[in-house]
Amino acid sequence: MTQLFDAQESDQRTAAIAAASKAISQRELIVLPTDTVYGVGADAFNPQAVAVLLAAKGRSRQSPPPVLIGNMQVLDALAVDIPATGRQLAQAFWPGALTLIFNAQPSLSWDLGETHGTVALRQPADALAQQILQNTGPLAVSSANRHGQPAATTAQAAQEALGASVSVYIHDGDRGAQQASTIVDCTVTPHRVLRQGAISIEELRQVVPDVLDLNDPEPPTSGSTGATTWEDSSSS
Repeated sequence: MTQLFDAQESDQRTAAIAAASKAISQRELIVLPTDTVYGVGADAFNPQAVAVLLAAKGRSRQSPPPVLIGNMQVLDALAVDIPATGRQLAQAFWPGALTLIFNAQPSLSWDLGETHGTVALRQPADALAQQILQNTGPLAVSSANRHGQPAATTAQAAQEALGASVSVYIHDGDRGAQQASTIVDCTVTPHRVLRQGAISIEELRQVVPDVLDLNDPEPPTSGSTGATTWEDSSSS
C-alpha cells in the first residue's frame, strides 16, 4: 500500500523517515525531496530495486541513475582513482547541486545500468534528504517523473506520475525554485561539464581553473566515459 507523508508536520516527519528506511530495506521505491526537485530512490546496492526504479520511470539501462550520499566520507567507499581536483570540487560544493562522475569502486556489488565503470555521486543540501540517507545509506535517485515529463516539484506531482510503483511518498514543500544540478565528469582530464545547472562554470573554475565547458573543444588526451547518459535526481 502506498503511503504519503507530509514532513512539514513534525509528527509525520519522524514517521516518514522510518517508513522510507523500511521501504528501502524491502527493495521498494520511495519519493523524497532534494535541494532541487523531488527524486525517486532505491537501494543503490540492490540491482532488483534499481531495475524497478528504471521501469517505473520508463528509462533504459543506458540512462543509469546517479547515487545520492549522506556525507562526503562515503566517497572513497564508492569511487576509486579520485583525482585531487575532483575532491576539491566536492569539498567546495557539497552538499549542493553538483553531481560528480568518478570511476566506480569495482569491488561493490551494484548494478545501476550501463555505467561503463563509472558512478555519478552527489550530496544534496537538503536536511530531510540527508536524514533519510543517513538511515538508508546511498540511494540511486532519479527525478520523480516518467521519462519525457517535467520533473516533479511536489510529492503529489510525483504520485500522479509514478502511482503505486512507489511505496512511500514524502512531501516537504515545493522544490521547484532551484535549477538542476551541474554534472561534471571527473574521469577525464581536464574535467568537463556534461550538463550546466545550478553551479556555473565560473564558480567551478574558481576551484579548478581548467574545467571545460560544454562547448569547449575536446583535448586529444582527455579520455572518455563512453555513451553513458547520466540522469540526475535534481533534473536529479
